[in-house]
Amino acid sequence: MDHVAIMKKEWRLIPKILSGVKTVESRWYKNKVCPWNKVFAGDTLYFKNSGEKVSVRAHITKAEQLEVIGNKHALEIMSLRAKADLGTTTIPESVIGYIFNKRYAVFIHFDEVQKVEPFDIDKRRFGAQCAWITCKNISTITKTTQRST
Repeated sequence: MDHVAIMKKEWRLIPKILSGVKTVESRWYKNKVCPWNKVFAGDTLYFKNSGEKVSVRAHITKAEQLEVIGNKHALEIMSLRAKADLGTTTIPESVIGYIFNKRYAVFIHFDEVQKVEPFDIDKRRFGAQCAWITCKNISTITKTTQRST
């Protein structure tokens, strides 16, 4: 399976992925939604900043799914994984706000990070607010540029 992680541009995480500082991507939800039970070792993970093209590909080595029991537990979980997930041991306030009041967390470990030729995807059938896409093959959602003759 192929996955696209749509990143918050203001968090500036893609450079950390490319430099090898960030080796884990986390997703936090109130409900068990994608990528819960949909991401596995051996899958391919693509990254893009919101409003930009897909620009990075990685190989998924492990997926962890955790049930979160309150905000204190969320902080404990993130504290243990902050260096790999955020590239820092300090958890920014914006991240604390993002993980609070969530009941489920998915941690996706990856390696073999490569910059790819940037390309657009068509995420219309996944919803405008969708920040994670899972598909059998990335080519099924890749936008192609049509030239007029």
